[in-house]
Amino acid sequence: MKNGQETLTELPPIPPLPALPEKSREQGGFLRIFIVTLLTALFVRFYIAQPFIVNGQSMEPTFKNGEYLIIDEITYRFRNPERGEVIVFRYPEDTSTFFIKRVIGLPHETVQVDGNDIYVTSASTTQKIEELYLNGDFWDNITKSLGENEYFVMGDNRLVSSDSRRWGPVTKNLIIGRAFIRFLPIPEMKLFPGDSTR
Repeated sequence: MKNGQETLTELPPIPPLPALPEKSREQGGFLRIFIVTLLTALFVRFYIAQPFIVNGQSMEPTFKNGEYLIIDEITYRFRNPERGEVIVFRYPEDTSTFFIKRVIGLPHETVQVDGNDIYVTSASTTQKIEELYLNGDFWDNITKSLGENEYFVMGDNRLVSSDSRRWGPVTKNLIIGRAFIRFLPIPEMKLFPGDSTR
C-alpha cells in the first residue's frame, strides 16, 4: 500500500498445460458430446415431449392400436385445454395408467349426453357439439356439471370407451399434454392428429 492506495502486482503468466495426446482429445470430445446429447434428450423427454403407444380401440378411428404418438407437454403450462383437443392424462382411479381421450366439457360447464347427442351449457348458453370424428352411433343418458379445473373427456369410439361417463371428470393436474405428432406408422404421420379445433 502506497500513500493509502492499494496497488496490484502483476503475476507472471500461467504456463500452458501440456498438450493431450490426439486420442485423449478425441475421447474427451466424444464424451462431452455424449453427455450434452443425453442431458438434452432427458430434458426433452421429461419436460417437453413424451412418446406413447396407443393401446386399445377407444379412440378409433382417430387413433388405432399400436400407433406411436409424441405428446406435447409444454402448451398446457401456458394455457388450458380446449374443447376438441385430444389429451393424454393419468387415469383418476389409477394414476400409474395413462389414457388418451378427447376434451368435451370445460371447467364450470354442464355436459348433457342425450342419446347420440351432446349438449354443453356454459353460463346461460347451450350448444350442441358437432362430432364428425365419431366411430358409429352410441346411446347414453347422463348430465354432469364440472367444477374448477375439471374436464369431461370421451373416447371417439363411444361404444367401447371407458371415460368421464363412467368415472367422472379429469382434473387439470392429471393432464400430461396433448397429442402433438402421430409418428408411426409413417404413412399416417400427422401434426396435431385428431385435433378438431383446427
